Amino acid sequence: MPELPEVQALAERMAAACAGRSVERVEVLSFQVLKTFDPPVTALYGRPVSGVGRHGKFLDLSTDGGPHLVLHLARAGWIRPHDSFPARSKPLRAGRGPLALRLLLDDGSGFDVTEQGTTKRLAAYVVDDPQLVPGVARLGADPLADSFTLELLAALAGPARHRLKNFLTDQTSLAGVGNAYSDEILHAARLSPYALASALDAEQLARLYAAVREVLGAALDRARGAAADTLKAEKKAGLAVHGRAGETCPRCGDTVRSVVFAESSLQYCPTCQTGGKVLADRRLSRLLK
Repeated sequence: MPELPEVQALAERMAAACAGRSVERVEVLSFQVLKTFDPPVTALYGRPVSGVGRHGKFLDLSTDGGPHLVLHLARAGWIRPHDSFPARSKPLRAGRGPLALRLLLDDGSGFDVTEQGTTKRLAAYVVDDPQLVPGVARLGADPLADSFTLELLAALAGPARHRLKNFLTDQTSLAGVGNAYSDEILHAARLSPYALASALDAEQLARLYAAVREVLGAALDRARGAAADTLKAEKKAGLAVHGRAGETCPRCGDTVRSVVFAESSLQYCPTCQTGGKVLADRRLSRLLK
């Protein structure tokens, strides 16, 4: 799933590509993707693009004097830029392929929004204000914003009754952190994913804060430096523990372990994070003795 660093890099690239351009049209190829009907998609047509930004893991393309096109790429969605599109006499037709939405600009360039599979989980919203998108309205602090301080993290963690893994991925707490980078942050901070956010002492909170900023900041630098078609591979290559169960921890040499649950999983290093203890299945909510 694209997380904060990848979405920020995509927003910056889209902003550069859209500079001085207007929306020619938007073709929706998977109707389950479009979550709004008023304003209609046609309200974007002919509008100059005023910018492309990010809210957590949401992309926000704004138009001058018109609505916003807000996109959430879900688990497997992606943005594919095109300098031009093949000429055709008729609009594209909805089908079962990966193409869900196409944004065409007035110079013939544009972007395809794609997702593999017949069921599209990604979402598109045409709204007058991004805060009208429920997921955007609920977002918590942006962990790379100047306003995100150690004191703010402490204030968020204090009343939280979540385990750290859940706290980091709760979008109402920290906006933009997902499964992969939460594993990386906890590994960098040497904290157990099962530790309670509200039980962290001052030294642990300081480690967590530093890890959030360092891990996401380094990932953003890598994403900015990667070619568009290598962005996903660059993310994977930069991960120390996530998706690396059975491999060697790059810090201590122990074996990276995994806990599988529901539709997801977490990875961690016992030596670095849990004092050598192996975590039990998350559903049991306890440590193996």
